[in-house]
Amino acid sequence: MLITHDARCALDTVVDLVNTVPEDDSAPDGLPDVTALQEFVGTHEISDVGALSGLDLSAVRKIRGQFAAVFAAPDALAAAGLINDLVAAAGTTPRLTDHDGYDWHIHYFAPGASVADHLAADCGMALAFFVVAGEQERLRRCEAPDCRRAFVDLSRNRSRRYCDSRTCGNRLHVAAYRARRKEAAG
Repeated sequence: MLITHDARCALDTVVDLVNTVPEDDSAPDGLPDVTALQEFVGTHEISDVGALSGLDLSAVRKIRGQFAAVFAAPDALAAAGLINDLVAAAGTTPRLTDHDGYDWHIHYFAPGASVADHLAADCGMALAFFVVAGEQERLRRCEAPDCRRAFVDLSRNRSRRYCDSRTCGNRLHVAAYRARRKEAAG
């Protein structure tokens, strides 16, 4: 599957956005305030975003939950319905642009769109391409029992199971190794 630079940036953004959702009631929100949203926008180099407010934060949190539902969707039909709702509500307006030193690419958000509509349109379309390509199962959650972070499996054979093989994957492999050693020792 060919993934353009813009789509890859949108995928990274939507994964990071979904992963700001608190895991449970005791975990802190990854987007606690407008300052955190501004940092998120800056880190992900989201273009055409003006001054942010509490209304923007509320709207981004709302679509964040909708994106999380896409990663939890049981099948392509459910994912497609969720993505269609996100993209339709954003009022997409595809247009070609070549800003900030990047070659020609497509923005799906309307000029002057809010940050929430911007994210819903661009990230929604990036996820839509996975559904269209029959690759919805690549939108996953980490299989480590104490981690449910979202990720996009871009491995060749669709075999990635953990959000990060160096942390979650390695931790589980070490635990399994130790359990086998303990069992063998008797």
